[in-house]
Amino acid sequence: MNKLEFSRADLEKRLDPIIERYRGKSGATIPLLADVQKELGYVAEEAVSYVSEKTGIPAAEMFGVATFYAMFRFKPQGKFVIKLCRGTACHVQGSARIAEQLERTLGIEDGDTTGDKLFSIQYVACLGCCSLAPVMMVNEEVHGRLSPEKAADVLNHISKRGK
Repeated sequence: MNKLEFSRADLEKRLDPIIERYRGKSGATIPLLADVQKELGYVAEEAVSYVSEKTGIPAAEMFGVATFYAMFRFKPQGKFVIKLCRGTACHVQGSARIAEQLERTLGIEDGDTTGDKLFSIQYVACLGCCSLAPVMMVNEEVHGRLSPEKAADVLNHISKRGK
C-alpha cells in the first residue's frame, strides 16, 4: 500500500458533499468515482475505503468498476500531462523515437509521473492531428511535426515556466 495522501478530515471535507449527491441512488458508482477523481485528481485507495464506509458500496465493487474503465487513474498526475500519439501516422513519422526521448529526459515511462509531480506521460492511440505527425499534447497545447530534439525543447520550455 502506498503512503496515504489524504487525511480522514480532508476526505470528509472534500468527499462528503459528493457522497451526499449520490446517497440512495442506484447505479451511481461510475459518476461517484468520476466526481471523486475530479475532486482529488485520481481515485486514491483511501478515498475508495472512505466512500465505501459512508455509502455501503463494497470497496471491491468500486475497484472493479474503476479498473474496468480507462478513464479512472490510481496515481496522481503531474501538473503537465503529456499525451504522445502512437497512431499510425505518428508511428510512421517516428513517435517511438520521441517516446524514447521523453522517457530519457524525464526518467519515467508511460503512465508514470515525475517525482516532483511536474510531468506525467500517457501514450494514446490517436490525437486526431495526423497532418501534424508526430504529435503530442501537453495539457491542451498541441505540439506537432516533432523530432526527439524538438520534444526535449518543449519539455525544457515548459519546465522553466511551470515551476
